[in-house]
Order: sequence, then C-alpha cells, then structure tokens
Amino acid sequence: MLTPALVITVSLAYLLLLFGVAYAADRGAAAGRSMIDSAWVYALSLAVYCTAWTYFGSVGRASTGGVWFLPIYLGPTLAMVLGWLVLRKMVRVAKTLRITSIADFIASRYGKSQLLAGMVTLIAVVGIVPYIALQLKAVSAGYALLTSPGIDTTPLRHWSGDVALWVALAMAGFTIMFGARHLDTTERHEGMVAAIAFESVVKLVAFLAVGVFVVWGLFDGPGDLFARARQVPQLAALLRADQGGGFAWTQWFALTLLSMLSVLLLPRQFQMMVVENVRESHLRRASWVFPLYLLVINLFVLPIALGGLLYFGGTPVNADQFVLSLPLAAGEPGLALFAFVGGLSAATGMVIVETIAVSTMVSNELLMPLLLRLRNFRGAGSADVGRLLMAIRRVAIVVVLMLGYVYFHVAGEAYALVSIGLISFAAVAQFAPALLGGMYWKGGTRDGAVAGLLAGFLTWVYTLMLPSIAKSGWMDPGFIEHGAFGVQLLRPEALLGLTGLDSLTHSLFWSLLLNTGAYVAVSLARAAPGHEASQALLFVDVFRRTGPGQPVFWRGRAELVDLVALCERFLGPARTRALLEDHARGMGLSGPAALRPDARLVHFVETQLAGAVGSASARVLVASIAQEEPLSREDVLRMLDEASQVRAYSRALEDKSRSLERATTELRTANDQLKSLDRLKDDFMSSVTHELRTPLTSIRAMAEILRDEPDMDPVQRESFVRIIVGETERLSRLVNQVLDMAKIESGHAHWHHSDVDLPALLRQAGSTMQEALREQGCELTLHLPLSVPTVRADADRLTQVVLNLLSNAAKFVPSPGGRIDVRLETDAEGVRVKVQDNGPGVEPAQRDWVFERFRQGGERNRRPQGTGLGLPISRRIVEHFGGRLWLEQPDGAGACFVFSLPWQPPTATENENGAPNDEETFDEPTEGTDRGR
Repeated sequence: MLTPALVITVSLAYLLLLFGVAYAADRGAAAGRSMIDSAWVYALSLAVYCTAWTYFGSVGRASTGGVWFLPIYLGPTLAMVLGWLVLRKMVRVAKTLRITSIADFIASRYGKSQLLAGMVTLIAVVGIVPYIALQLKAVSAGYALLTSPGIDTTPLRHWSGDVALWVALAMAGFTIMFGARHLDTTERHEGMVAAIAFESVVKLVAFLAVGVFVVWGLFDGPGDLFARARQVPQLAALLRADQGGGFAWTQWFALTLLSMLSVLLLPRQFQMMVVENVRESHLRRASWVFPLYLLVINLFVLPIALGGLLYFGGTPVNADQFVLSLPLAAGEPGLALFAFVGGLSAATGMVIVETIAVSTMVSNELLMPLLLRLRNFRGAGSADVGRLLMAIRRVAIVVVLMLGYVYFHVAGEAYALVSIGLISFAAVAQFAPALLGGMYWKGGTRDGAVAGLLAGFLTWVYTLMLPSIAKSGWMDPGFIEHGAFGVQLLRPEALLGLTGLDSLTHSLFWSLLLNTGAYVAVSLARAAPGHEASQALLFVDVFRRTGPGQPVFWRGRAELVDLVALCERFLGPARTRALLEDHARGMGLSGPAALRPDARLVHFVETQLAGAVGSASARVLVASIAQEEPLSREDVLRMLDEASQVRAYSRALEDKSRSLERATTELRTANDQLKSLDRLKDDFMSSVTHELRTPLTSIRAMAEILRDEPDMDPVQRESFVRIIVGETERLSRLVNQVLDMAKIESGHAHWHHSDVDLPALLRQAGSTMQEALREQGCELTLHLPLSVPTVRADADRLTQVVLNLLSNAAKFVPSPGGRIDVRLETDAEGVRVKVQDNGPGVEPAQRDWVFERFRQGGERNRRPQGTGLGLPISRRIVEHFGGRLWLEQPDGAGACFVFSLPWQPPTATENENGAPNDEETFDEPTEGTDRGR
C-alpha cells in the first residue's frame, strides 16, 4: 500500500510535467517553431484513442473473453490502413471550410443547418458522458487500490474525499488552461497536441513495463505462462477464438465495425485527426504508425489477464485492476505507481481533448444560436463578445466533466470499464450515415440526415442507454424483461423478437439500420434546395472544387463597411485587418479599401467567422447584414457551369503558358547549343589553321630554298625534298581526319566487315609506330594472349583506332623514359583493348569532355597538337561495331583508354582470363594523328 500523499504528489508532478511540455510547445509556436509540425507527433497524438479503457478495461475484457478484446483495436487498424483516403478527404474539407468540430462538419454539409448542428452536439454530449465517467472510474479505483488496504476499490462517497471529483476538477482546470484560450478554434492547440503526444509515449512505456514484469518477473516467459494457462480448463478456453456460441462472429464483426467508426467519429478523434492536422502528408505516416502503436500496446493485454487469473487463483480481484494489483501483490509498489501514472496519463489525455471538442460544439452549435437572438448580444463590442464566448466554453468544459462525474455515480459502478466505453462508441456511431453518406453522395439532404440521426439516437437510447441505467438500480428494470407498456416485441434487448445477440450488437444493428434507412428514404423523397446542393458539391467534389477559380454559391448584396465591422466584432480589429489585407493581395488589389463586397468577399468573411463560431452561426451572422437571395438548384447548376467554363478557359491558358515555357526552354537550350557549337567551330578553325599553316610554312620555305639554290648539295637537296614529302603527308592526314569525321556523322562512311585477328592487328600497329617511339625514347609493350577468337569488324578502321590511341599516348609520355602498355583481354561478352601510358594523366575536370569534338586536353602550359578529332572518331568507329570506348582511372600515374568489342558471331572457345603469356617490346615511334586529351 502507498500513502495518499505520495500518490497525489507523483500524480500532480506528472500533470505539471504535461503542463511544462504544453507550455514549451506554445512558446515555440509563438516564436515560429512549431513542435507539432511533425508526422511522428501527429501519429502519436492519434493514440489519444487509447484511454483508461485500453489501459485497464482491455485486460478486464481479456480475462473473461480472451482474444475477444482485439476487435476494439482491429477496427481502428483497418480504418487507418484501408480508409486513410476517407480521412484525407475529411481533412481537406475541414481545411477548406474552416471546420471546427464534427457537429460543424455534418451541419456544413447539409446547408449549414443549425438544427442538425444542435442535434449532433446533443448526441455527442449524451454519448460522451459515459466515456468521461469511465476515465473517472478508472482513476479513482486505481487510487483507492494503491492507497486502501486489501483490494477494496470502492470509491469514497463524501465529496471532500471523493477522488473522482477532485480528478474531474483538476482535469477541467488543465483543459481550460491549454484548450480554451483562443476564440478561433481552427487555430491549432500546439501545447495540447504536444502534451498528448508525450502522454502517449508515457502510457505505452508504463503498460509495457507491467507486461514485461508479469511475463518474465512472475513467470518464466510467455511459454511458461501459456503452458500454465492451458492446464486450467477455464483459462484454456480463453485462448480459443470460438467462444460465444453461434452468434460469436456476429459480435466480432459488430465490435470491429463499431471501433472502425469510432476512430473517425469520436469528437476527440475528429479533433486530433482533422482539426489539429498540420499537413495532409502526415496522414501517410500515421496510417502505419498508429496501427503499429495499437499492436505494441496490446501485446501484453492477454498475458497480463492470464497472469492475474493464475496469480490470484480463486481470490475475488477486479480484473480491470490487474495492471495495478499484480505489481502490488508481488511487492513492487514503485512499478504499480508507474502503472497508475500511465493510466492517469491515458485518462487525462482523453478527457482534455474530448472536453475541448465538446465544449466547442456546445458553444458554437447550442449557445451561440441562442445568443444571436438577444438584442444585447447583437450590440456588444468585439471584446465583450470574445470574453463571453470564451467564458461559455470554459463553463461547458466544467459542466461536461461534472456530467461525467454524475454518470459515474449513477451507473458507473454497475458496469465494467469496457461496457461503459462501448455505450459511448455506439452513440457516436450514429453520425456515420450522415457524415460518410454526405461525403460521397450528393443526394443526401438535411431532412434525411435529421431523420436518420433522430431514429438512430432514439433507438440507441431505448436499446442501450436506458437498460444501462435500469441495471444500475435508478430505473425499474421490469421494462427490460417485459418491454415498454408490457409489449414483448418492445423489449429493449430483444426488439421485434430479435434474440441471440448481445445487447451491444443488438443495439448497433437496430440503430444503424433505422438510421441509414431513414436517411436514404427521406433524402430520396425530396430533392435538396439550392444552398444544400451547393454544399454537397463542395464536399463530394472537394478535390476538384478547391483552389482559385472555384465557384462561390452566393447571390445578394452587402456593404463593405458592414462586413468589416462584423469581422472586427468577433475576430478583433488587428486580425480582421490582416485577413483582409491577405485577401486583397490574393485578389491582386492594392489593399482592403479596394475590395468589392461581392460573393467572394462574403464567402471569405463567412469562412473566417466559421473558425470562431461555427459554420451555422457564421451563416446566420452574415445573413443578418447582407441581403441574400435564395438559390435554386438551377442557379447552382448554372453557377457551376459558368465556373466550369472559367476553369476550362483557365486550364487552356495554363496549357498554352506551359507550352510557351517549354518552347522558350527548348529555344534557350538550342541557342546555348548553337553558341557552344560556334565556340567549338572557332576553336576548330583556330586549331586547324594552325596545324595547316605549320606544314605549309615548312613546304613553302623548303621549296623557296630549292628554287633559289639550284647548285645546292645533292645530299642537302634530298633532305629538303624528304621534309617536303613528309609535311605533305601530314597535311593529307589532317584533311583526311576532318573528312572522316564528316563522313561518319553523315552516314556515308565505307565499312568493310571481315574476321579480324586482333593480336596480329595490334602487332602491326606497334610496328607502324616503331620508329617514332624509338626517336622519342618511349618503350611500347604488348600483352597478348596466345589464342584469341576473331571479331567481326573493319580491320582498317580498328587499326585507325589503335594508332589514334597510341599516338595520343605518345604525345604525353615523358621523353625519354616514356612507357606505353597495350593489353588485350577477353571474356564471355567480347574483347577489351587497354592502352595505358605513364604520362601526367587526364585532369578530373577534363574527363567529361575528352571525347568531345575539337576539344583537347593536356598540360596547361602546353598547347597540344592536333584537331581534337582523334578520340571522337575512334569512339564512333568502336560504337559502329557494337562496342564502346571509355577512359579508366588507372591505379598509378598516366591515362588508360579502353575499347571493347562484342564477339561477332560468338565463339564456343573463349579465353575469359585474358592473361598475357607473350610479350613483345618495340622502340618505335611514328608521328600519328593529333588527338584530344
């Protein structure tokens, strides 16, 4: 047993920690650093679904139903994994129309109906009160277990010692401090969301700690625990999924459907999933992180339930409290206190978010319409209106929590935690037909939604709510057995003679059946008026009807000064000025004074007011200062057609604009290419004229000497003639190289295909270069296999490639001391020829363009000779035969050019190793052709 002072101190310390987290998040948001603009924080905040019911009630349910606690978590998992697109549509609608709550969402869909908004709010309040009672019951029972001797968990009755009362008041204070400070409820509650994400981690860690302690502390692992459970017939039955008789799977389906709807429709879930969403993209991560969270937090539910049943044996212990009673009984009060903090965290998170959502609905959808009827309220200033509305929301928070406290004492002690939670789930499930149908069916009407909600809610009250109160002793239980007025067919748990179902499945079946049937039948009976049809289009086609150029379904007259005054009254002068300036800027106007009171401005003002007072009340406020003309369905269709034409024209302009942009980009690219080619042409002309001028100068000089010196010594004359012939041959090679490139690129080159013996070709090329390399002091080494299959190619063209690569290497090797290695390798694909030298290599900046035409590399202080066409020509020749030519980075110094050729045709015998087994050395130079490196 722990002392009350210790439990209270630790609990208050934890609440202060939550306070600190929320405070830090609010301060960060004020400084422009949003803590909640994170997909992880968003996903963790959705775990507000896991309340004290999950923490304590799931274990209690598993102790009597085994794995039948799983549907409560299977439903949310399916909803997130399979239905996240539905949630995305809800988020888009809410952001577009500044939706503040689920009541506002449903009312906005059906013409911003105040009646429908009020009905949804009342159903939410009545339905959520049992759930708040569940949290109070769990916390007060846990406190009593920790601080009272034995295992008596009966809460104290006197108000001064009633833990549930003080917990309710403490939660109300915390909720008011961080959830009711802004009038505009579409502004995100940064502190609240951060605190919820933090408490989600705390409750998960605490629950896992208890699970690990039970499985490995009280037992020798899961194998030992389940083996012992199988030895007890009653516990062995909990491990089977075929419990509950013939209608067992009906109950499983009902629970899965109920939880699937609840994760979307509970006010707190709508608040966190939709209203507090920062970015739609966060939904993608939440669609798997949230189901993973549910999986992890439920891993130890069944082991804790079985462990409690085994540990306590026949001792009457409340299974809902196994999470606390097991550590206490095993002498681990610290762990029990940590588990209690986890349960308190789960309850606190739920109550805070739920009461914020419900208080917003009560303020905007119930009290605001009543206040609008008061003349004094209409004449109040903006400050008075803001203070009054904030006071209403704070009072609503306290009232809702006190209603939960009253229900806890009226009916809470007669039901297990899970039963109380399911009663609330069944209530909010009545929103499903109107909400989901309204998002995907344009034919749904306000009258249909009202009829469906009324039918479903009354059926829920009669078949589930009243029986729960009767079983608590606050009503005559006779009507459960005999039906209302003694009519057997009206028995609330066997309506119209339907028997064999549990009370929850029975109530869910009849309430959703009557709800959906009334919704569809009444909607089909009469078409929706114009204002409802316009809202239906905005909801159903939200992804196509958001953004600029979309239709605004409003027609009438308004004054700019009246619209501005209305905004200032509820939003304040400063915020109104900022909003109107942004709107004017978006319209391309100089400022708010240039705005016209047209349909778009009226729609903008109404949307901004909706964030503060709800869509239905905002519509009433705008209607009070504007002369609106009613719209028929034909008007809506005409506006829609006009908007479609505008959008089509806008799309056509956008397409033309994109086409012009593409054309401009293409022209700019072509111009850049032309400039580049022009520069290359200049470089080429400069290089070619230089190379042509050198031999021409030599030829002219030698010829003039021969002309002027007829008596020249014959030996010297022969030397001059030899020089003239050599320079003439050099000129021919330069001209031929330019012509070769032109023929290859134009497709007019002549190719002679034959079987080429590459080793012999490489030896011949080496012999050709012998004299030139010897004069330069360069050594050429050939590494050739003994036997290599022939390749199908043009021997002359390949000889040209090899000579280009050899002369290219010869230009850059040191003299003397130069070395060139030629290797021939083979594999299954073909042959590779590597030409490696020991020169300075190719600089990294030059490697990308050494194969470009007219481009040459080399040492910066040295102008390489040649046209820069050798390597491009060589690459085109190799590619013609299906190979490729590239530059490798060798292990040592120098450059290594490699070209490969495929087998043409493939041969059966190939030397895959390509190991050199024959070396031939030449000291042979030749001038060769100038190449670009």
